[in-house]
This record gives sequence, structure tokens and C-alpha cells, in this order.
Amino acid sequence: MKHISERVVYEGQWLSVHETICKGKDGMEIVWESVRRKKSSVGVVILAKLVPSNRIILIKQYRPAIHGYILAVPAGLGFGDPAHALVELKEETGYKGKIVSVSPVLKTGASLINDNAYIVCVDVDERDPANFKPQQSLEPGEDIQVFLLKPHEAKDFLLDQQKQGVHIAANLWYLLGIGQWFKHA
Repeated sequence: MKHISERVVYEGQWLSVHETICKGKDGMEIVWESVRRKKSSVGVVILAKLVPSNRIILIKQYRPAIHGYILAVPAGLGFGDPAHALVELKEETGYKGKIVSVSPVLKTGASLINDNAYIVCVDVDERDPANFKPQQSLEPGEDIQVFLLKPHEAKDFLLDQQKQGVHIAANLWYLLGIGQWFKHA
């Protein structure tokens, strides 16, 4: 595939839409539309679990792009700093945690957008008094509910929520499915 040209079709406050023309190996021209963040940054996707119970932290958040709620893991713009995951976790869930691992920079939706993210694994000590009664610090207009689930309960919970009209984030399904997949490998 060879990049031929690109033009901005629309530019908003946070995003722009681009039309890219490429030439395939067969010589055919391909026109592709994509979204770009205007302020390129690396986000954080947070895989958080409570210790010692090993419950995972999920959120349900309203997303205007899908006109509904979606179940996902906490996430946000990380501004290139994986430690920002702790700020996002605290804001969205009220929990204070400790980073235990960070992925390399990963592409999150390369077929549509130029997003990058770190996957940040966080342990939340549920014995820490700061986590006894977590208080969210949501931005104006944010609507986020927090759910704490044992991993073996998650699939049934997600499917039940889906029956109620709640969407499921693909990355959450990947996360829960990968363990099952390896069990059968």
C-alpha cells in the first residue's frame, strides 16, 4: 500500500476528519476516511482490580457517539504519561491505586482513528482507608457508574446489561475472553 494524498474534510474543536488516498499493490486507488485527534496524545486504558478480593473495576458511562451507555474499563487521555492512569481512576471511580505494569504504546482503533494508548494495570488496596468509601470526581456532564465484579461473574453481568440496552466495549470483552481462550488452548 502506498500513501498518495490526504486532505482535511472537517475540523472541529477536538477532532478532524481526513480523506486519504492510497494505491494498493494491484494499482487500484483506495479512498479512506479517518478521524484524528487535534492534540495528539497517548491515552490510558486502566485494568484495575481490588486486592485482596481480585474483583475487577468496570464502569458504565454514557457516550453521545452511540446515544447510550457502554460498559468498559476506566480510561482517558493520558497526555503521554502512563501515571495519569491513577488520576483517571480516581476521577472516574473514586479509587486510589498503585500501578503494577504498563504496556508499550498501542494502537486502539487503527481502522478509524489515530489513537494510541497505554494499558495500565493497577492494584487497588481495598484495605486502604482511602478506598473504603470512594468518591468520584466527575467532570461536568459525565455520567459514570462503577461496578465491582469477580471475573467469573463478569460475562453473565455483561450479557444481562446488554439485554437491558447497554453496549459492551470490545476491549472489555477481549479482556474477559482472553483468559477463557487460553484455558482451551
